[in-house]
Amino acid sequence: MRDVPVSDAGCDRTLARLDKLGATHRDGGVNFALFSENADKVELCLFDESGQEEVRRLELPDMEGGIWYGFVPGIEPGQRYGYRVHGPYAPEKGHRFNPAKLLLDPYAKAIMGELVWDDALFGYVMGKDDLSFDERDSAPFMPKGVVVGDIAGWDRQDALNTPWTSTVIYEAHVRGLTMRHPEIDEADRGTFAALASQPIIDHLHRIGVTAIELLPIHAYLDDRHLVEAGLRNYWGYNTLSFFAPQRRYLKSWDVREVQSAVDRFHQAGIEVILDVVYNHTCEGNELGPTLSFRGIDNAAYYCLSENPRHSFDTTGCGNTLNVEHPMVLRMIMDSLRYWVEVMHVDGFRFDLASTLGRESMGFERDSSFFAAIRQDPVLSGVKLIAEPWDIGHEGYQVGGFPWPFREWNDQARDDIRSYWRGDDSQLPAMAERLSGSPVQFNHSDRPATSSINFVAAHDGFTLWDTVSYAEKHNEANGEGNRDGHNHNLSDNLGHEGATDDPDILAARETRVRALLSTVALAQGVPMILAGDEFGQTQEGNNNGYCQDNELTWLDWENARSGITQCLADALALRRFLPGFVQATFGRGDDVKGHNRTRWYHPKGHEMSDRDWQDGGLRCFAKRTETDAGADVLVILNAGDACKFRMPEGRWELRFDSSSDSQGAVDMAAGHALVPRQSVIALTTEIKGD
Repeated sequence: MRDVPVSDAGCDRTLARLDKLGATHRDGGVNFALFSENADKVELCLFDESGQEEVRRLELPDMEGGIWYGFVPGIEPGQRYGYRVHGPYAPEKGHRFNPAKLLLDPYAKAIMGELVWDDALFGYVMGKDDLSFDERDSAPFMPKGVVVGDIAGWDRQDALNTPWTSTVIYEAHVRGLTMRHPEIDEADRGTFAALASQPIIDHLHRIGVTAIELLPIHAYLDDRHLVEAGLRNYWGYNTLSFFAPQRRYLKSWDVREVQSAVDRFHQAGIEVILDVVYNHTCEGNELGPTLSFRGIDNAAYYCLSENPRHSFDTTGCGNTLNVEHPMVLRMIMDSLRYWVEVMHVDGFRFDLASTLGRESMGFERDSSFFAAIRQDPVLSGVKLIAEPWDIGHEGYQVGGFPWPFREWNDQARDDIRSYWRGDDSQLPAMAERLSGSPVQFNHSDRPATSSINFVAAHDGFTLWDTVSYAEKHNEANGEGNRDGHNHNLSDNLGHEGATDDPDILAARETRVRALLSTVALAQGVPMILAGDEFGQTQEGNNNGYCQDNELTWLDWENARSGITQCLADALALRRFLPGFVQATFGRGDDVKGHNRTRWYHPKGHEMSDRDWQDGGLRCFAKRTETDAGADVLVILNAGDACKFRMPEGRWELRFDSSSDSQGAVDMAAGHALVPRQSVIALTTEIKGD
């Protein structure tokens, strides 16, 4: 470790404050505050503009309640800095302090430099066990925090606040969405400037998207094993900082690029939702590097096992943030408020959210995290989405989250895929999914928009690959095709992978159209994976987390426009039908304010118990009479062309997923010939009150 004189003489104790953590520029200097309740001493390290030379080291002079703080006059925004934290190195007690390791401020708003993997980044001696102590200086290999000046916030009264009943989510990646778009300047591709560019906004408008949900944009690391294999982390679920944006998504060092992109989306009427990872960090388990939280206060920031030498892992990523600790919970809440109040985002999707609800007795719907969110005047009003599972005991919690959370519904994904694949006995499950999954969500006064419905997401096959591959093909990841899950519910429709066979290609497109149309016309909130609206393939790779290349970047030039138009038409119909999307679950035919739903057999009668138990039945219909005056019949046919006897009334065809011509369905003598593997929707006026 470089010998730099240490003193607190450069701090003005009269201006120091501990009420705001991080580096705060004010009063002609910067106030630094860092939480570490088990430390003995905290040193602030200041670096030159290159971030390579440590030019000054100051001891933070004061501490209260575990918050070390000091005010340094004369420092301006742009200053590079880090910390060295002194305390016991006692892994058996959960303490891993090592002042030879430069540590990133958890509250850093910007980061300068890339991490360079080196054994000096580890608190113990590589090649020995984790009880050993490494004295090498890690500063040359560490990125540095950057002091950021004031960034103007915004008035939440100007937020779009799109109702959940009108919301359509588009899950996308900053780089993946823009790197191959021919109408975007090459210099902008992969950045926030490209993300909110006019070609992207025009495309989202064409589909009918109201919210773009971004895979993690918090600063994250490329895993060492990926770098050594010539790969890098693409998805971003490997967080280094909960405040700073990922540097590779910026054209400059100015974090206001994020704010500008969000504002451009708002001007276009599109909300922005961030996928956030507060369940773990990139430091991994006790054998991982010491980059920030581990060296600042391992026993406070992380959950530890009964033997505190070891991490407690419910995430499958090596460690678990200790959300039960009030200061860790405060950090998460401060981060969330920063992204809403300063960066203007409209909501969050919480990765492995069951971990955030874990307390000493396991998952709790009334945990400290959920209570903090629900009482917060800022956060309780934004869109909140849970990925409702983790790998810990009783971690699968679909339907178990409290209001106002919505939840990713993997059961809807699986049942919709199974039905359109032609599996037996799927009608009862499909009726549930078309109704917004009331078995999971119709309790505790939860709304009918609690289910986020999707048939593909970033993790797993793209939708086109779901109809093109029977097995995963992840060889490019370098793990012998062992990674990625095997429960894909896919079908290659006669040939594994790419083909020129026109019949197979037509069958694939027909099924993709039906799958997307089902999501668009089901109760709940539709979510579309970017690229699924035009047939994006990853060549059978269902775990593209490390493929930051043309395998995962959207191939705009080979888009299948028919799929795009089909989805746009289905979502337009969803918007057009008055009262079709319910805010609350129905409570019976005789209750005002709720849609009336009936289910029909192809022979024209309402479905009986025997009909529901017919495992070979592939075609059925849902009829919805809305209080707003719409009478809608949605027929789903997962089998061959089917003759469907229409209920009494004058029906007009509004939508046919199998055809670009919405008048193609043959209707005569009270019957409709429903094409194979298709969704059609018809409407008529309701007679009487």
